[in-house]
Amino acid sequence: MTGYASVQQELTAAAPDRDAGAGRLGLEIRSVNSRFLDLSFRMSDELRAQEPALRALLTQQLRRGKVEVRAFVDNEESASLTEPTLRQLQRAGAVQDAVRSWLPDAAPLTVADVLRLCGGGGAPVRDWSEPVVQLARKALDELVAAREREGERLSAMLLDRIAQLRDLALQAVPLVPQLVEQQRQRFMERWREAMQLAEGAALPEAAQDRALAEATAFAIRIDVAEEITRLQSHLHEIERLLGKGGEIGKRLDFLIQELHREANTLGSKSAAMELTRISVDMKVLIEQMREQVQNIE
Repeated sequence: MTGYASVQQELTAAAPDRDAGAGRLGLEIRSVNSRFLDLSFRMSDELRAQEPALRALLTQQLRRGKVEVRAFVDNEESASLTEPTLRQLQRAGAVQDAVRSWLPDAAPLTVADVLRLCGGGGAPVRDWSEPVVQLARKALDELVAAREREGERLSAMLLDRIAQLRDLALQAVPLVPQLVEQQRQRFMERWREAMQLAEGAALPEAAQDRALAEATAFAIRIDVAEEITRLQSHLHEIERLLGKGGEIGKRLDFLIQELHREANTLGSKSAAMELTRISVDMKVLIEQMREQVQNIE
């Protein structure tokens, strides 16, 4: 199921002697449709260690979807340029001389290298575990709420398709007796024609019994009452699950497969264009349901 959540939190300075405005921590969660749960993370270097905790938190509440988590730190301290101290510069120069004494071809330090090596000297290391998890819980609550809203829309769509399938099933029920009667009439007409051609060579009772037996076999072959009953039962169960809620995605997957099986059988037993049309219309509706059910948890 699809969803999006974005939350941010203002950060206080890591050290008490620094300015209060130390930046902000941000976290975004995007979710798109997928049959299985697929998690991916894009995180700042200082937040990489929090990935296992975030993964455990997400797997507790999500069962399906391709989920991307982006966590970042917009740090005002790191954005400002800090001038290295004289001691840091002397130390960097001494290290460079030592390295080049052994590796004469080594490239000299650039200004960027010096700033990177000397920057943040003595700065305390922040513990990100608590703020990141708290922010993730808030973002996850928003994501779940968004997915629930989409779930309500999907449920309404599925209920509409269920109503249409029931209408098609009701259209199919009276067609079978009509087809059986039409076929019986055809058999009887053929029997009369055969009697006229045979000029009494065969017993009329035996020929009539044969015609009625063939009509009975035809009726059994095209009878779709069992398929209609099972289809109605599956539709009722889907409706019940949608009303119940919870983790119903796997059960709906199975029921949609059974609906497709009954529609296929109905089509294979079709002896009239009208039944074939009903079977095709059912398959179209069931396929629409299948595409959406794969996104439901």
